[in-house]
Amino acid sequence: MDLKIKGKNAFITGGTRGLGFASLKSLASEGVNITYCSRSKEGIENVQEYLSNFDIKHFGFVHEINNNDKNINELVEKIDKNFGNIDILVNNVGGSLGSSSLLENDIETYMNVFNINFWSSLKLMKIFSERMVSNGWGRVINIASIFGREYGGKSSSYMSSKASLIAATKHLSIELADKGVTVNSIAPGSIKHEGGSWEKFVNNSSSEEVKDFINQNLPMNDFGSPEPVGDMVSFLSSPRSFTITGACINIDGGQSSNLF
Repeated sequence: MDLKIKGKNAFITGGTRGLGFASLKSLASEGVNITYCSRSKEGIENVQEYLSNFDIKHFGFVHEINNNDKNINELVEKIDKNFGNIDILVNNVGGSLGSSSLLENDIETYMNVFNINFWSSLKLMKIFSERMVSNGWGRVINIASIFGREYGGKSSSYMSSKASLIAATKHLSIELADKGVTVNSIAPGSIKHEGGSWEKFVNNSSSEEVKDFINQNLPMNDFGSPEPVGDMVSFLSSPRSFTITGACINIDGGQSSNLF
């Protein structure tokens, strides 16, 4: 299927591994020009080598995203100077930062998780969606979590921040629905990839613990992989998905129990 996005420009936060890299690979295969950031210089170099196989423009840069206005403005300036206009924004950076329950963590920890999962994404959504409106076309895709839709996991702040991201996605989507810009979120389940939290769980747990988790939580009897998330990002980036906006799409192998 030709998704008709060849020549579009995408920005992916955290694009060198996991779900971000899967999104990058899928978009690159569709001929999308890509800029991406990462905390790791090595990660940037590895992805640059990978993208050299595609006839696309690409620009990777080291940048650790946080909620600070100066940090966000510097990131945008790098893109403007070295890459250009953005048609597709993929907010992928996130994590629980080792947090747990509200009673076990202090408020500063809670705020730090919100900063990486919600506030930084919100600021990028505002900056780039305003430009998309001016251009008459755009796509915003936010990587959320099934635990932003229902109870799950150990981290109260992670759940709350991902729920906030899903809600902000929905609200912005209605605001921009008649302006050529769609805004959607994807809610992955337990997806295992190199360097990710579920790989760490498997490596640091007994085989019996891993087996019990899979039997109790994963109907497909295995962890998910990043590729379906990446391909959904590409589809949501496409003109073919023009009536899909404000959606939160689960990619979880049937893991979640919420009907809606």
